[in-house]
Order: sequence, then C-alpha cells, then structure tokens
Amino acid sequence: MNPGLTTVSYIGAAILFILSLSGLSRQDTARRGNLYGAIGMGIAILATVFGAGVTSYAALIPAVLVGAAIGSVLAMRVEMTGMPELVAILHSFVGLAATLVGFASYLDPNAHFDSNAERAIHEIEVFVGVFIGAVTFTGSLIAFGKLRGSISGKPLTLPARHWLNLAGIVVALILGVSFVGTEAPQGALTQLLIMTGIALLLGVHLVMAIGGADMPVVVSMLNSYSGWAAAATGFMLNNDLLIVTGALVGSSGAILSYIMCRAMNRKFLAVILGGFGGAKASSAAAAGPQGDVTPISAEDVGQALTDAKEVIIVPGYGMAVAQAQGVVSEITKRLRAKGVTVRFAIHPVAGRLPGHMNVLLAEAKVPYDIVLEMDEINADFPNTDVVLVVGANDIVNPSAQDDPGSPIAGMPVLEVWKARTVVNFKRSMATGYAGVENPLFFKDNSRMLFGDAKKSVDAILAHIPAA
Repeated sequence: MNPGLTTVSYIGAAILFILSLSGLSRQDTARRGNLYGAIGMGIAILATVFGAGVTSYAALIPAVLVGAAIGSVLAMRVEMTGMPELVAILHSFVGLAATLVGFASYLDPNAHFDSNAERAIHEIEVFVGVFIGAVTFTGSLIAFGKLRGSISGKPLTLPARHWLNLAGIVVALILGVSFVGTEAPQGALTQLLIMTGIALLLGVHLVMAIGGADMPVVVSMLNSYSGWAAAATGFMLNNDLLIVTGALVGSSGAILSYIMCRAMNRKFLAVILGGFGGAKASSAAAAGPQGDVTPISAEDVGQALTDAKEVIIVPGYGMAVAQAQGVVSEITKRLRAKGVTVRFAIHPVAGRLPGHMNVLLAEAKVPYDIVLEMDEINADFPNTDVVLVVGANDIVNPSAQDDPGSPIAGMPVLEVWKARTVVNFKRSMATGYAGVENPLFFKDNSRMLFGDAKKSVDAILAHIPAA
C-alpha cells in the first residue's frame, strides 16, 4: 500500500472514531456509533498491516488471527455482568502493549536519529509511554480483581500513602532526567527497568487504595490512562492514527471520569491520586440495623403496581446479576398497556461500569424515552405512587444526605424515599458494595421483597394480567 493511500485510510478511520464517540453519547444512536468504531478499527488494522512499515507477515498474520479468535470468543461468551471485568482486563492489555512497545522501540538496533535533540525526544516518548503503560497495566489488573471479587473491595490505606505515591513519582522523574541524558545504552536500560518497576507498584497501590463503591470511576479513569498510553505508543512508532485515537480515548475517558466524580461528590484529583474510598465509617453504619423492616409479597407488589398511576423503577447491579431486565421490561409493557406511567431512573454510577444499566435496558428493548438520568427524574419522586428498587443499594441511600460521617456523604443519590411506597428487592439485609448500612430499608413507607431478583420479578409479573 502506497503512503498516500495509507494516509487517506488513517484519516477515514479517525473520522469514523470521532463519529463513533458522537454516536455512543446517546442510547438511540449507540448501535450506529459502535458500528462506526468497528469499521474504523478494521480500516486502521488493514492500513497498518499492508502499510510500508510491515516487511514480514510470517509472525504478524498468526498473531492477528489468534487475537481475533480470542476476542471473538470472549465477546460472544461474556455476559453483561462480566462486562466491567472484561473492560478492565482489556485496559491492562493496552498498558502492557505500550510498555513492551516502549522497550522494543528503545532497543531497536535499526533506530536512527539525525540529531541529539531528535534522540532525546524519542527517549522522552519511550520513558513516558512505558511509565503510563506500566501504571495502566497493573492498575487495570487490580481493578479486574476487585470487580471480579477475587480482591477485597475495601481500600488499602497504608500509612503516608500519598507520600509514597509522591515519592514514587519524584524518583521516576529523576530517573527520567538521567535516562534521557545517558549515552551508554546499558546504563540507560537499567534506569528504564527501575522506573518500570516503580510504575508497576504505583499502579497497584493507586487502585488498591480505592474503595469498591468507587470502581465505576476507576474503570473510567483507567480507560483514560489506556488512551494516553496508546497515544504515547503512537509517538514512539510515529503513527499519526494511534496518536489521534489515543488522544480521543484519553480525553473522553477523562471527561467521563470528571462527570462521574461530580455525580459521586468526589474530587477529580483524588481519583488520579487514588486517595478516596477510605472515609471513616458512619455512626449509623457502626450502630448496625436501625429498626425493623416490613416485608411484602410479590402478589401485593403486583396489586400496588396495577393500582398505581406513577411508577419509577430504579435498576442496579443486582438486576444485572439476576438477568432480570427482560422480565422487568415485560412488567413495564403490561403496566403501560393499563395506562400506568412507568419510567426508569438511572444513577450515573449504577452497576460496575459507566452506562451499565442503560445497556441492560436497551438489551431488554425498554423504550429510550422512559429511561431518565438522575437529574431529570429526582424531583418527581414525591409525586410517585410506587418505586421499585431492583438490586440497587448505595445509589438510593439517604445517609448520603443525612449522615456527614458516612463514606458516601455528599454523594448525589436517587431520593426514592420521598415516594408514597418504595419496594426494595434484596437477597438479604447485607450492605451494598460500599459496605454502608442503608436507612431506607427501615422507613415507614419502605417494603422489602426478599429473594432472587429474577424470581421476584417473575412472581410479580404473574400477578399483573396482560391487557
């Protein structure tokens, strides 16, 4: 492929990536946005594989085929409940790739530089790319472990952890200055290896210090890191498309993280430094359960929904685990056929991944126009007859507003307790992902429907006759 055609292909792929991001910003255009991204990536891969930079296909083609096979199998087998872990592990692959490309670029015996300035710029690109890649690699692995449950969601708060992070960054900067100025390849490689070890440990420590309730923000932030790692790789390889793509992913991930931080009343800088998630336990949580809960049967819930005029459904991770979205969608159809107004309230960090609940509801063919964000629907709860909280906990916790000592104090939540009746779907009285007791369960207008969410909604559906 001649250089001109490669350039045109890269420009076309970059435009498709931008259109993809635009499409993914809305539910009704997300499918088209995803298609644009897939086509753009296909063009980018083909243009790179058949570009002038590739001189041998003996090792490249098998690697591409193996990677495509693994990706296809994972995409077909993974369930929506496992999507957050999949995204986290994919981020780790990007970080590892950036790290390995950095070492390969530095050790390339065919590398040629016309001046010392050009060599210094390349070494800076290598150093920065390896640092970001290493942090992204281990940080994403820890995030994967926390999301999967193999690593505790409790934050690891080492003494003087912020000073440890700062010390690691300062040492890395000193090594970077020495690395760029060292002419002896072996000595410079030693500095690069030491910095890589520090970056790997830093990635572990940054994410280990973050509590489980904040993992959606962490996944978004790691997405941003992976983008910047890809951009750094693009600079090392002199690949304009990789630079553009990495910058798009990095900036969009950072913007999304900022939006989510606002939704959780967190400081953006605290996310980057891994310094949140470890707030002191609230007095309410320390006291344990604060009253008796009022159970309710599926039959009574079905009757209450049938008699209601306004119903709001709040989905959470429990709905995803139980795969109950299809039945919830059918309940919605039957109620709407009877003239009941049904809407869905989505908290920005519901689930374990940004947009997790939106994707589940779209999969269940819930109409886009009745799925509303927290800011759009929070004021409507006082006029709502019944609220169904299906597998959510922390995002409907009133202690975020009432208890200054709570780990989630100040976090904007869905004010479901203001409705006439709230029905909570719970397996047990265990606390949510943040490990915080929820006073909502003990309020006079709150009812508890215990059991698996899928079985519970199945039972409710049986008591709502089709129109």
